[in-house]
Amino acid sequence: MTSLYNNKEASKFTIDLDLRVYTSRLLGQDSSLVLHGGGNTSVKSTATNLFGETEDILYVKGSGWDLATIEAEGFAPVKMNMLLKMAELKELKDPDMVKYQRLAMTNPSAPNPSVEAILHAIIPFKFVDHTHTDAIVTITNTDNGEDKIKELYGDKVLIIPYIMPGFVLAKLIYNMTRDIDWSKLEGMILMNHGLFTFNDNAKKSYEKTIELVDKAEKYLAEKGAILDIKESDSNIELLKLAKIRAEVSKLKGKATISILNDSSEAIHFSQQNLQKIATQGPLTPDHVIRTKRVPAILGDDFKTDLANYVKEYKKYFQNNKTNEVLLNPAPNFAILSGNGTLSFGGNAKEANIIKDINNHTFEAILKAEKLGGYKALSATNIFEVEYWSLEQAKLKKGGNSPEFNGKVALVTGAASGIGCAIAKMLNSRGAAIVALDINPEVESIFCKKDAIGIKCDLTSSEDIKNAVYKAVKSFGGIDIVVSNAGIFTPSENLDVLSDDNWQKSIDINLTSHQKLIKYTAPFLKLGIDSAIVMVASKNFPAPGKGAAAYSVAKAGQTQLARIAALELGEFGVRVNTLHPHAVFDTAIWTDEVLTNRAKAYNMSVQEYKTNNVLITEIKSDDVAELVCAMAGKPFAKTTGSQVAIDGGSDRII
Repeated sequence: MTSLYNNKEASKFTIDLDLRVYTSRLLGQDSSLVLHGGGNTSVKSTATNLFGETEDILYVKGSGWDLATIEAEGFAPVKMNMLLKMAELKELKDPDMVKYQRLAMTNPSAPNPSVEAILHAIIPFKFVDHTHTDAIVTITNTDNGEDKIKELYGDKVLIIPYIMPGFVLAKLIYNMTRDIDWSKLEGMILMNHGLFTFNDNAKKSYEKTIELVDKAEKYLAEKGAILDIKESDSNIELLKLAKIRAEVSKLKGKATISILNDSSEAIHFSQQNLQKIATQGPLTPDHVIRTKRVPAILGDDFKTDLANYVKEYKKYFQNNKTNEVLLNPAPNFAILSGNGTLSFGGNAKEANIIKDINNHTFEAILKAEKLGGYKALSATNIFEVEYWSLEQAKLKKGGNSPEFNGKVALVTGAASGIGCAIAKMLNSRGAAIVALDINPEVESIFCKKDAIGIKCDLTSSEDIKNAVYKAVKSFGGIDIVVSNAGIFTPSENLDVLSDDNWQKSIDINLTSHQKLIKYTAPFLKLGIDSAIVMVASKNFPAPGKGAAAYSVAKAGQTQLARIAALELGEFGVRVNTLHPHAVFDTAIWTDEVLTNRAKAYNMSVQEYKTNNVLITEIKSDDVAELVCAMAGKPFAKTTGSQVAIDGGSDRII
């Protein structure tokens, strides 16, 4: 491991807190040091209060911030004298500690200080860096881990036996360090937890972390704890993935994203003696609020395996509880014997965090096995953190979930116009999105953890099957299909209608929708409150001259939706159709086209846009709102319906 500290870059920061932000981000960008909010940093400085008095302030990472992206406002300013007095108390309940730390803040709008703020305060150096470094935690999670740490670092680090985070940890270190010579220490190692380094110089504190971690990495290599993993492929069936997701969603009582990890590393781990290495516990106890203590191990009879997991979790709860309330007993991740792993989350972000944690944990466990055997903390220790009130509070901060949280929506024609608006609105309301379009730009438009864009020719069965494969692998299944893609063909009367014009409209405006239903229906049957929304056209109820190719295809699409509603209803899949008209904020309606069309009708552009009963303009977002309604609760008990969105057309009315 090498230092990323850049003297030229660092010279730009003259304020203590700005320099603290800089080195914190250096730590945060390396996931082997800190992962998804793990670790914390601080700097001791001064501030002038309202009365002109100078106060010693600890700026410590605030709850909810990630070191990789932290800003100055992510650090909570806490009065040092209050923290040091709290350290002298004989005992203090953690909720009270959080309350009094907040009372000691000089900015009430800042985030809650880290639960380790007192610990940062008692370390007598300006800069303090705390990481959950994989390499060091791997060594501590082995038989005789403490002896290995002593062998590696000698007396240059202070070794802290594992104890519950919070006030008791701060108090333990306070008592252990009252009479030590801090100048002789290069750091502190908290068993099964992580590393602290410190210095009055930001660079030296940061680089001491890098130096100590580098030693740990080299130690692992020297001891043969190196992984040699061959390329492997998973042979898990796609429908089985959807069935597992459906069962887990049932156990959790809500729609759940399920992400397959079929990397060579994950497959290699899933081929080990899982009962030995995968059932001991997480790499560090703070991971438990994400991953639970252990995964479900799924074989051919996954329903029985999941049911047994729930029974075992309840037994674990009963064996360790005092007055806690049982959390949902369903697993947060599973190992598919020989085929990789699955991570489950209320949304894609949660599931991806679990996947990332697992990747680091699997590597650490496999290395620990080569170092004498992986040895996690006891179930009792893990339970303490899992049901710790402060950790549970982190999970409850999100408030009410968006309507489509945990659901997977596949939207066609999503690179622009109505389709793009639909995909973005569903995504903003919690759905994971699989956006399809023949335009390759869709891949850059939808390129997030919870939204993927796929170039797809919807007239190609292979392209659609490939898109479905990516959807299920990425998110576990399909719950919503918005069949929106279509084209306007040139206007031609029947007596001159070209074969190419006719066939192109039928292929894209009708047959592609049939193909999409064919290949998504097996997964919609396994989805959560599944729905198909057909985006057809006003040209079905009100066709016009010269539009035979388009109108007939849209009529067929509408009839296709009605038949789908009849066929899929017994599986709980709702199929409804909307007929938009005159949606002008799309790519085909350029300013020039709008001006010419309005002129042809002897209207202004605004009059042309609002030429309907309600005298209102219809926009792509208006259509997207109706799609969300059809996919959501307002249409929960409606199928086979058709709704026009056109501001009211006298031809239809």
